[in-house]
Amino acid sequence: MDKFKQLLFTHRHALSFWILVLIRGYFNAVLPLMDKTEARYGEISRLMSETGNWITPQIDYGLPFWAKPPLSTWASALSISIFGSAEFFVRLPYLIVLVGLALFIRRYVKGHVQSYYLPGITVLSIPEFYLHAGVVSTDTFLTFSIALSMFGFWEALRDQSKPYWGYLFFAGMGIGLLAKGPIVGILTLPPIFLWTLVTKNIQKAFFKLPWIGGILLMLSLSLPWYIAAEINSPGFLDYFIVGEHFERYFNSEWKGDKYGFPKQQPLGIVWAFLILFLLPWSIVFVRLLIKKGKDYIQNPWVLFLLFWALWTPLFFTSSKSLIHPYVLPSCIPVALIISHYWSALKNKRVYLGFALGLPVLLFAVQLSGKIKPLYASTTDKYLIEQANPATTIFSLDQKSYSSQFYTAGKIKRIDTAYLRQVSETDKAFYLIVRNKQWEQLKSPYKNQLELIDSNSKKGLYQFKAIP
Repeated sequence: MDKFKQLLFTHRHALSFWILVLIRGYFNAVLPLMDKTEARYGEISRLMSETGNWITPQIDYGLPFWAKPPLSTWASALSISIFGSAEFFVRLPYLIVLVGLALFIRRYVKGHVQSYYLPGITVLSIPEFYLHAGVVSTDTFLTFSIALSMFGFWEALRDQSKPYWGYLFFAGMGIGLLAKGPIVGILTLPPIFLWTLVTKNIQKAFFKLPWIGGILLMLSLSLPWYIAAEINSPGFLDYFIVGEHFERYFNSEWKGDKYGFPKQQPLGIVWAFLILFLLPWSIVFVRLLIKKGKDYIQNPWVLFLLFWALWTPLFFTSSKSLIHPYVLPSCIPVALIISHYWSALKNKRVYLGFALGLPVLLFAVQLSGKIKPLYASTTDKYLIEQANPATTIFSLDQKSYSSQFYTAGKIKRIDTAYLRQVSETDKAFYLIVRNKQWEQLKSPYKNQLELIDSNSKKGLYQFKAIP
């Protein structure tokens, strides 16, 4: 009977897991790339695929993008080169990576009383994690690299462990340097050190890890690109190391940001992000912290997960320049802690039902078409689709990353002076204008611009010369 129940749970959880994956895949296919962040990285990847420049990511033709290393761009650009630039394929690497992690953590199922899919369902139903299984960003690959290093370290210290686990720890560090830079060490090494200190495993870690070979592996994975990037685009290292890692963290009013804007956030907002974007599992996590405090200290595995989960928000507590994806690395250890105590949880069916019900609800709302107006103004895709591809498209004063992506880089930015010039020709063109700009536009040729389509922020106009 116990085996029958185990089999039943496994099949039920397997079905739930793959339904979550299918729903995420559906959203990856139908949702447009949205401004600014996702469309920006999508366009950088498209440019890399088109130009064949795999060393220096570009934010526009000939304009280098120094803010992040290229791993996520390589992944999307490779997918675009193989399958095309449809949204599903731009996002495909992120789906593969996070679903792969969700499947991998099945090895940490507690005993034989749980379904092998339970940890995967838990982590995949965390909103922050589920979101990034279909968002083009660098945080997904950073989380992947941190997970490789953390799992590699844990397995390397186990008795009779295989040598490759120690190398996996260093491989994760090297991959992290290519994913988002030195931050991988900042988010990985301190919780490991604290754990070895508390559990008195410092000496064991020193002897079990392949330090010389591992460091050489880490450098061989990452250093060649950093050297090539600086040679190919001088000034990259100064901007990336000093600007992106020190100025961005310590100075919320940093003026040197070339690609974004200062994120003014209250101190400690990262904890609100942790609670909000990990719902409902964050509630379970907090309750476990309160009820299982002594067990956390006595259980090396749970303590390891706890240091892993809490270090990232603790580190970013003193920073005002951050966004909610920064809590993504905490999702995996939180899910594993919850699955570890699953049999002792009260109301677990309620939490699981809520967590699984949210993606299903969003899926149903998307099918109804009622959710589209909520994101239609975050992308220029639908405006671009109304234009004749053979006709020139201009954007007044600034062009969005989504307009660059969906016109394959053909959209051109113009100002009012140039608009006046092109209006004097007899050639038809399209113009994307923000609604506020349209109200202020004083061009004498304004009456020759016919509205084709619009959303809450912008309009697409077609210019027709007067005979």
